[in-house]
Amino acid sequence: MPNSRQRIALRSDGSADEIIDTIARCATTLGSRLGESTLTLAMPGPFDYQAGIGRYEGVAKFDALNGVDVRAALFDALPKSPAAIEFLNDADAFGIGEWVRGAARGCRRSVAITLGTGVGSAFVDAGTAIDDGPLVPPDGELHFVDIDGQPLEDVMSRRAIITAYFRYSGRNPNDIGDIDVREIAKWASSGDDAALRAVQEPCLALGRALAPWLTGFEAEALVVGGGMTASWSLLEKPLREGILAAKPTLATLRIERADDPEESIEVGAAWFSHPGTLVSVSGE
Repeated sequence: MPNSRQRIALRSDGSADEIIDTIARCATTLGSRLGESTLTLAMPGPFDYQAGIGRYEGVAKFDALNGVDVRAALFDALPKSPAAIEFLNDADAFGIGEWVRGAARGCRRSVAITLGTGVGSAFVDAGTAIDDGPLVPPDGELHFVDIDGQPLEDVMSRRAIITAYFRYSGRNPNDIGDIDVREIAKWASSGDDAALRAVQEPCLALGRALAPWLTGFEAEALVVGGGMTASWSLLEKPLREGILAAKPTLATLRIERADDPEESIEVGAAWFSHPGTLVSVSGE
């Protein structure tokens, strides 16, 4: 529904009760529609989406939901019970939303990735996220893929880029304190060679890791979202070069940055359980 987006801050390191209460408060803003519809939550993994149970042991995000029956807890917490509560992976919701009315619109098959703390992914075929079979990585998740003998997220992730910057620059972390990818990207844009290398080499590796899966899946578009795309001007060229170096036949592949990933998650969640009512959840 136009202009109906509600935002409530959620602490991913909060207690189970705090997290459930925050989701319930957000859902309650739907008012009378809550009791008439399916409530669909886009949740990060690891999560048992069929059972509605968190599997977040040792992942430093939503750990308090490990083993918690989130569906049952929400039914208890909500003042009015929805018709049903469904769950899907947040990267899958993003990919589906981009297929429905985003950068992958008009494609039969597309791949969507998110670049942030790690690498999220969705392989979408005609509006359905594919998470098994020979055409996709295990569970449809790229973070299970290796590149150059290393797990992908050891090469391309927030921590990998920060580690690479200190390795290439020779600077001591104790001398400059905490930095994040945004600072490294800013330095790269200003001509810092070490920073530029720390950003672009992981993108080249990511492209090479993606290429065989894009080819096998017969993807027509690759859509990129996530916090790192704030530096899209630095990422796009090496990502494309890495893909083409591995698979020159992908020269016609559309590679685009998502315009509004948050909206795509909402659209994807709605499509997943149409004509449902959705709440998309992300942790701070």
